[in-house]
Amino acid sequence: GILCLYRIGSRVANNLYVGSAGGHFETDELNDARACALREMQEELGLREADVQDMKLRYITLRLKNGEIRQNYYFFARRPQGLELTSTEGRLDHIPYEDIPSLKMPSSAKHMILHYLQEGRFTDTVYAGVSEAWGAHFAPFGEFDD
Repeated sequence: GILCLYRIGSRVANNLYVGSAGGHFETDELNDARACALREMQEELGLREADVQDMKLRYITLRLKNGEIRQNYYFFARRPQGLELTSTEGRLDHIPYEDIPSLKMPSSAKHMILHYLQEGRFTDTVYAGVSEAWGAHFAPFGEFDD
């Protein structure tokens, strides 16, 4: 399954499931999504990088909402067995894969997780996604020579 946060009291994503930790970039993190993810993980879950295994960027998504382009970076990691977690942002739940489609969550996050379950979990590929009203387009994302 996947660890998800049922966010409570947020002005952006309230009373719905989101990734297990997340937030906005600080000025000194604008070119370092990993630093932002690590800070948010520490603030919201009390975890340091040494507390997780194989933390990797796996998805970057774009969505246009209320005239704002929202860009999300999704990192995945494995947590050691027996590590108890709490969150300052809501309730953490370990969601079985088959229950993900029925969760109330932001569409970008839901499409990303559904893609991960169908394809991403079987690869090490980083994917870029664009969310639309009907779903999302995902493509492998990587460097190439011109």
